[in-house]
Amino acid sequence: MQAQRKLDPQWSKRRIEKHRRLALVAHLADGPVLRTADIVPALHALISSGDRVVLEGNNQKQADFLARSLVKIDPTKVSNLHLIMPSVSLPEHLDLFERGIARKLDFAFAGAQSLRISQLLQDGVLEVGAIHTYVELYARLYVDLSPNVVMVAGFKADRQGNLYTGSSTEDTPALVEAAAFRDGIVIAQVNEIVDDPADLPRVDIPGSWIDFVVQADKPFFLEPLFTRDPRLIKPVHVLMAMMAIRGVYERHQVQSLNHGIGFN
Repeated sequence: MQAQRKLDPQWSKRRIEKHRRLALVAHLADGPVLRTADIVPALHALISSGDRVVLEGNNQKQADFLARSLVKIDPTKVSNLHLIMPSVSLPEHLDLFERGIARKLDFAFAGAQSLRISQLLQDGVLEVGAIHTYVELYARLYVDLSPNVVMVAGFKADRQGNLYTGSSTEDTPALVEAAAFRDGIVIAQVNEIVDDPADLPRVDIPGSWIDFVVQADKPFFLEPLFTRDPRLIKPVHVLMAMMAIRGVYERHQVQSLNHGIGFN
């Protein structure tokens, strides 16, 4: 039994380190609720140089308050982060590299920020780990890209940390679970924190998976990157779709498609 106790730290390094970091911010939180004004000092304590950090940005919602807060941390104290993002969508995502807070990037999609990524690559301030499909990126979070810290967005939380992610739920649980079940730290920004759990429309992610919730200074940025209002489809979009079906899919004998309504 004594020998087993001596071995425990060897198998519990991540858990020991997580609890060390959580203890550093206990004075900034009321249970799992972090004060909005204290988010930057909290991030200083919860994130260490070289960490793998997941910052939620996907087809529905962006953890923009946490992104803006992360940009404000001191790069002399926290640097060389390995950023893992489904979608690089906001200027703040790449400000992290310009400030030296982040160094490496694994991602699946970059729309308006793609030109800036290429410029940062050319300048040598950003290193790409890989450009993934969404499914591959999420899968690797459970294999060889285990995150130290995951930061996500939700609509509401209660004071026990139970999270209601809203109508866009598909990505968030996969990101959270990768950290929650391997001793990573999970921080969720929300638009509102309610006192009564009954005021949550439903619980999408249980509080036992969430370490901290923080009410953002304003509602999170919501932009459908791929999905568009079908009422705006014009004949030229239909023509382009027909050309793709005939020129690409038919040639490769594709029998079925699962496309969102996301026209060019």
